[in-house]
Amino acid sequence: MARVLWVGIAIGLVLSNWVDGFVGYEHHFNETELSLLEAHEASLSYAGGNPLLVGLTLIQNAAAKGAVCLDGTLPGYHLHRGYGSGSNSWLINLEGGGWCNNIRTCVYRKKTRRGSSDFMEKEIPFTGILSNKAEENPDFFNWNRVKLRYCDGASFAGDGEDETAELQFRGQRIWAAAMGDLMSKGMRLADQALLSGCSAGGLATIIHCDEFRDLFPRTTKVKCLSDAGLFLDAIDVSGGHTLRNLYSGVVGLQGAQKNLPQICTNHLDPISCFFPQNLIASVRTPLFILNAAYDSWQIQSSLAPPSADPHGYWHDCRLNHAKCTGPQIQFLQGFRNHMLNVIKGFSRSNQNGLFINSCFSHCQTERQDTWFADNSPVIRNKAIALAVGDWYFDRAGVKAIDCPYPCDNTCHHLVFG
Repeated sequence: MARVLWVGIAIGLVLSNWVDGFVGYEHHFNETELSLLEAHEASLSYAGGNPLLVGLTLIQNAAAKGAVCLDGTLPGYHLHRGYGSGSNSWLINLEGGGWCNNIRTCVYRKKTRRGSSDFMEKEIPFTGILSNKAEENPDFFNWNRVKLRYCDGASFAGDGEDETAELQFRGQRIWAAAMGDLMSKGMRLADQALLSGCSAGGLATIIHCDEFRDLFPRTTKVKCLSDAGLFLDAIDVSGGHTLRNLYSGVVGLQGAQKNLPQICTNHLDPISCFFPQNLIASVRTPLFILNAAYDSWQIQSSLAPPSADPHGYWHDCRLNHAKCTGPQIQFLQGFRNHMLNVIKGFSRSNQNGLFINSCFSHCQTERQDTWFADNSPVIRNKAIALAVGDWYFDRAGVKAIDCPYPCDNTCHHLVFG
């Protein structure tokens, strides 16, 4: 009961800010929706008993390399050491948290934990894929597990600055400095490694997957896992391109184009190469895509944001799928079909893995209730943690695609109103 109450309070508090935040929508774009999702996820992280709390390590030599957060502070990560059979295995998790696409949103962001280590939590709970308990995380519990904090606003891909606004866009340098620091702390000796990330961190995982592979000798087993990172170049409910417009600002402002995979930028414009649908087929390293077919963030911020829905026809549906009309559900089924079309070529490769469940959700690896628990979401009776483990350790091929909504009764849908 206490758990339910805490979840309710956390979401209630943020919901009031979220609704108010839409007045200055450009200023709060995707910061506000993220707050909603994160309040839910944080409440679940803390509510599951006694999660391991892991302290923040700042990368002391990063400033000399120009690898700094938006406000110029040092970047950081949380590291919990592995032991036993996992002592030479490394899991790197890239934090998510939206993007900033213009000076105004980036200046706002640099006063938050998403743009400055001054505002980051000094310790965070390690749950789900980061848990140190075998009963919560059967395959990775005793690995070296790292959460790399996200403070650049361009999925660790930008490299530029705006001197007037005192903004540093150094995501690519942060990525490189963090990897260098971790290699010096033992990661260079890894016999197995997994790069993972959720949301904007899931996109970063796709962008950096082959770079990560190239850090290690060929004898090291290296794979990548993108959770809720399959952001589609979709048409919104008004016929516009909300997310493409956002990405245009991110890529242009932060100078990300030069750090995007060249195999894409050789034949497509840089904005298209920030969309994972144009990257996944050319990733050489084994990649697992985990995504909800009705991704909550994409519904709220890409498909049906208030800017594309001035009369509020989608307001209730956006917050609670049970309040969607028949035509709205049909529109969302079209989004799912788009997602399935995008992954067709990718799924033909034996080395890749897939888990596309028909849930209204976002980020399922870092929350204990969705990663591995008694009532976790499943496809064909297999939970996400077991699907990812089977794929990583080559115990089985995993290409799990759910039947369309509303057939899956194991979902942990996100409901906000």
